[in-house]
Amino acid sequence: MRLGGVRSFALELARGPGGAYRGGERLSGRVLLEAAAPLRVRALEVAARGGAATHWLEGRSVGVNAVSCDFAAAETYLRRRQLLLRGSPPGVMLFDKVKAFVVQLDGASAGTEPVFSGGQSVAGRVLLELAGPARVGALKLRARGRAHVHWTESRSAGSSTAYTQSYSERVEVVSHRATLLAPDTGETTTLPPGRHEFPFSFQLPPTLVTSFEGKHGSVRYCIKATLHRPWVPARRARKVFTVIEPVDINTPALLAPQAGAREKVARSWYSNRGLVSLSAKIDRKGYTPGEVIPVFAEIDNGSTRAVLPRAAVVQTQTFMARGARKQKRAVVASFSGEPVGPGRRALWQGRALRIPPVGPSILHCRVLHVDYSLKVCVDIPGTSKLLLELPLVIGTIPLHPFGSRSSSVGSHASFLLDWGLGALPEQPEAPPEYSEVVADEVAAGGQSSLPLPQVPDVSLEGPFLAYIREFRYRPPPLYSEEDPNPPPRATRPRCMTC
Repeated sequence: MRLGGVRSFALELARGPGGAYRGGERLSGRVLLEAAAPLRVRALEVAARGGAATHWLEGRSVGVNAVSCDFAAAETYLRRRQLLLRGSPPGVMLFDKVKAFVVQLDGASAGTEPVFSGGQSVAGRVLLELAGPARVGALKLRARGRAHVHWTESRSAGSSTAYTQSYSERVEVVSHRATLLAPDTGETTTLPPGRHEFPFSFQLPPTLVTSFEGKHGSVRYCIKATLHRPWVPARRARKVFTVIEPVDINTPALLAPQAGAREKVARSWYSNRGLVSLSAKIDRKGYTPGEVIPVFAEIDNGSTRAVLPRAAVVQTQTFMARGARKQKRAVVASFSGEPVGPGRRALWQGRALRIPPVGPSILHCRVLHVDYSLKVCVDIPGTSKLLLELPLVIGTIPLHPFGSRSSSVGSHASFLLDWGLGALPEQPEAPPEYSEVVADEVAAGGQSSLPLPQVPDVSLEGPFLAYIREFRYRPPPLYSEEDPNPPPRATRPRCMTC
């Protein structure tokens, strides 16, 4: 650009010369150019930079010699560049004709975005709005899903040497490329002004990892569209989408009860203060957010001091790279019980602990895991706490009210019996007498007050209803939901309770 034909050239910020900004805010403004004559412009670029720098000198003496030491350091916090204007080879002014360039997903509504899982199809469109005719080289689309972990550890080798060890690992779980617009002949194609839509669709792999954001790692999925034009920097649009891999808790492994027991000797100044024991149990291993975990526990305090029992649901994030591991733990829900005095025993009969809205467990990723556990601990004065940990799995598919009875009904009944909540009598009760069930006048007459209709050669196939006095027996043995050798459908007997 020839400066002789420029009358003024200034930069103005939207908040004025004295405006202040904070981290995360958008910096906007304009460049004012006043020309006295036609100009041939190659490019107009604006750059923003922010940093901190220190510098000082120190004079030192080494024997009879004087030495000056120079200390300097600098750090950059902001570095951005944006091309505002670029000319074509003949020198004609070329302004950006793209008014809008975005990626939209099908199924999105106001304030909500669709959620996907493995094996589903992702569909949407790329919207391009032009203010005037524009030459386009190509419009390309790329979908990526990546699990990435990174952390650093400071290490020392000797008294004066220190270095930082970096650990990083990356796994690609989704990779899809497509060309939405390509010129038929030549290197470019000309699009008219207005709104243009380019639909796209692709299928996700059958098995994915749930989207996750952690301190040392993440699992992210995004779609990126790139618009290539001659003599103009490529224009890009990016759209992030969420993937939640289903975790079904209606499996025998996740419906099995979890239990454990621990004990610890309370000591103080090398003297034995007694034994503290803890046993805890929950009815199953799998839960979903919003459910309540009934905690059954028994705390026996044989020491000479009062102890305090507590329970908490803990999330453990494990990051793995180059054979090393990094863990981060966080408490997502907790409660405290009443203090247990010396020589006393406390019993929790289903103390409720609600699971807050948290992400599901991530168990099948090579670089990161997200695990949950129920930790029941007893704080003992003067001694390390007594800790009992029971594994949990947070799923996405809640417990089916009528499914998996072989795992839930029998195990839950034995679970209650083990904790003394459903004690059975030593001898089963005898069935009631006939006179205790029916009315006195009916028993005396020996017949029903309502005569049965006389219908010959008709068999009763409907359900029979009877009055049965409530009594308790031990639960039936576990059974399978499906008969391994089912009879043919034509001869299968009809269920009398359906």
